[in-house]
Amino acid sequence: MKNDLPSAATLEELLHTQRQAYLRAPYPSWDTRAAHLKALRAMLLDNRDALADALDADFGQRAKAELLLSELWLAKNEIDAALKHGKRWMKPQRRATGIWLRPARAKLVPQPLGVVGIIAPWNYPILLAVGPLICALAAGNRAMIKMSELTPRTSALFEQLIARTFAVDHVAVVNGDAAIGAAFSALPFDHLLFTGSTAVGRRVMQAAADNLTPVTLELGGKSPVIVGPHARLDAAVDSIVAGKTLNAGQTCIAPDYVLVPRGSEAAFIARARARVARLYPAFAQNRDYTTIVSARHFERLQRLADEAAQAGAHLHPLTDALPDATRRLFPPSIVTQAPDSCALMQEEIFGPLLPLVPYDTLDDAIRYVNARERPLALYLFDDDRIAIERVLHETISGGVAVNETLLHIACEGLPFGGVGASGIGAYHGYEGFMTFSKMKPVLMQARFNARALLLPPYGRRFDALMKLLLKW
Repeated sequence: MKNDLPSAATLEELLHTQRQAYLRAPYPSWDTRAAHLKALRAMLLDNRDALADALDADFGQRAKAELLLSELWLAKNEIDAALKHGKRWMKPQRRATGIWLRPARAKLVPQPLGVVGIIAPWNYPILLAVGPLICALAAGNRAMIKMSELTPRTSALFEQLIARTFAVDHVAVVNGDAAIGAAFSALPFDHLLFTGSTAVGRRVMQAAADNLTPVTLELGGKSPVIVGPHARLDAAVDSIVAGKTLNAGQTCIAPDYVLVPRGSEAAFIARARARVARLYPAFAQNRDYTTIVSARHFERLQRLADEAAQAGAHLHPLTDALPDATRRLFPPSIVTQAPDSCALMQEEIFGPLLPLVPYDTLDDAIRYVNARERPLALYLFDDDRIAIERVLHETISGGVAVNETLLHIACEGLPFGGVGASGIGAYHGYEGFMTFSKMKPVLMQARFNARALLLPPYGRRFDALMKLLLKW
């Protein structure tokens, strides 16, 4: 599998190998699971320089510091949390039986599902392969991972590192093009987790449906920002710019558009320009700013900007640098007066274009968000408690961060997942452990019990008993 693309038969054979290994050891001890997590952590940390070099080469330019912060550090934290709490997560949970079933006892027993499939995207290929893998290993599963063909160097290196760290019947990496991805998603996994676009997510779900494979879909959408009436504007802009420029906006939870109080647009743009200048001095030569992953994605962003401009939108570059197709360098720009009908306002942008949408009242802002598909993330900037509660209660999104962007994904105790068009299910932490576990309900009957009271022959005795049960 190292040199040639795997065939569908090869994938099926690999799945069979892992499933047989699972059946030989269906409930690994916590010590075994912890050893696997520690091995994964050591592999990531020991090879961080090589992974950074591979990712930099795949993107054309991606800062090592950004990789360490947004991928390896987050992955290490997730592993550390699983090691800290996983033994407790494994313990059966006592549940009430109800008075009429006593002295029986009830419990939920977390059980590994078996073999899980993980389809990782190109934008954060390490984190979004390792994050689900951490949850799968903590839950006692085996895993097959399909990496993205858009980051070939990183994907190939990751395959090699996983092969050195785990037996192939425990964790295996599959590389290949979209056809391999389609064959992978059609395998009868015990659970399938996909991270990527909504369009591809629909196809993955259709393929999984043929096998009744349960899915977790981590998609995207147009994650809005509401700058509330009582927001600290400068602080809000600083956080929004940081969230939008990380990985050049190639982030599923990046701010997609910003709702701002009408009349504050000029102040927002001025502050954003100042902030970009501070974050990325000498922008055109700055190595901390990431370039666009491929020529096709660069051209798509240019097309979104050009179409919006032709429809009457105004583009406000935040630097003096111009887009460079050769280097795939796409400087950040704010867009105002973009018609709702243009693609920029309809598609997930996934790049450093940031539309501003003015509103008159908070009611208007909430209605604007609710008129669109439910996003993966929503960001609110405001210091007024009532305004915060209104937005939290009156909008639906995968997750929310108040007076911050992106960092909710790094919160150890919060699950991560979408809703509606932005995804199905969640993972991270305990919720990730549950996603890859069967929480098996078990009733343990006592030797002496009241079962005989419920059996025929029915008669006056049973009628009296039913009257008592229904009245209780």
